[in-house]
Amino acid sequence: MVYAALSVCIIVSLFITPLVKKLAIRIGAVDQPNDRKVHQKIMPRLGGLAIFFSFLLGFLLFLPETMNAWPVLAGAIIITGVGVLDDLYELSAKAKFGGQLVAAIITVLGGVQIDFVTLPFGIFGDRIDFGLFAIPITILWIVGITNAINLIDGLDGLAAGVSAIVLLTISGLGIAMGNPLVALLGFLLLGSTLGFLAYNFHPAKIFMGDTGALFLGYMISVLAVMGLFKNVAIFSLIVPIMILGVPILDTLFAIIRRFLHKKPLSAPDKLHLHHCLLRLGFSHRQTVIMIYALSGIFSTAAIVFTEATIWGSTLILFGLIILVELVVEVTGLISENYRPLLKLMNVTKKRL
Repeated sequence: MVYAALSVCIIVSLFITPLVKKLAIRIGAVDQPNDRKVHQKIMPRLGGLAIFFSFLLGFLLFLPETMNAWPVLAGAIIITGVGVLDDLYELSAKAKFGGQLVAAIITVLGGVQIDFVTLPFGIFGDRIDFGLFAIPITILWIVGITNAINLIDGLDGLAAGVSAIVLLTISGLGIAMGNPLVALLGFLLLGSTLGFLAYNFHPAKIFMGDTGALFLGYMISVLAVMGLFKNVAIFSLIVPIMILGVPILDTLFAIIRRFLHKKPLSAPDKLHLHHCLLRLGFSHRQTVIMIYALSGIFSTAAIVFTEATIWGSTLILFGLIILVELVVEVTGLISENYRPLLKLMNVTKKRL
């Protein structure tokens, strides 16, 4: 059934996206170029509506009555509404955050919560139960990941492609771990995203806008809670963070940059990973494909991590830390002068 759901959502999204493009142009939901954005011409946004309605149709057609995902859908409707309003009227940061908070609270009260995480080595027991803290921790996760996906939506096809890689991984793990609800919802969303990506990859014909970025971020965060935090034996907190490595790390380093330069967290800049790669001379398409590859590495590592021994998992984590450090230093993601590992490698090379 999941493959039928995937196929239907791809076809529906391919059909709906041109209609949404015409609607966006007609009602003036367009993205104007400026010095912070890469595109040079006016582009229709609101493309996330195509992703949402394709997913909604698949949800109504394929979700069995025995599976309860209505709280998730309620939150999705709210977050999509916030995105639509922002694409049309450019909401304030506080208004957007308030809408995200409402969507997260409704979802959490509907039973989607990070109740516990499993731990390795048994030093503090096999797991940590969050108790009353489960609600604020889950809300923080949902809002944080929602914004992380939104932040990487800076190049044609970037957020949609990275989201597709993440969704494929979560859905595959859902099947492997015997979680049919997560697998089905993941494939519905994957199909809807792939259909849209056909129009969004460089050169894009339409942007997903905040409508799509917020919806995808919300759904990915919720699916991770439903399918990953409780079903991994070694260290369940690590797996969703690995899978979402690209948006999480890009957001983390953006926060570090703003802290170092004493700027507000909401202050925009052109120092995200995709900006840094463009500055190094890579083309638009090359930059997107390189970030896809990085996301694929994180996802592959997460899959192997779920089956590895404790020492194998430790080796995977160490390798990823080295990879991230190299990417940060080569691209200048924190600062062009921050290169401790590269300097150490140069010193070692000279001595050898």
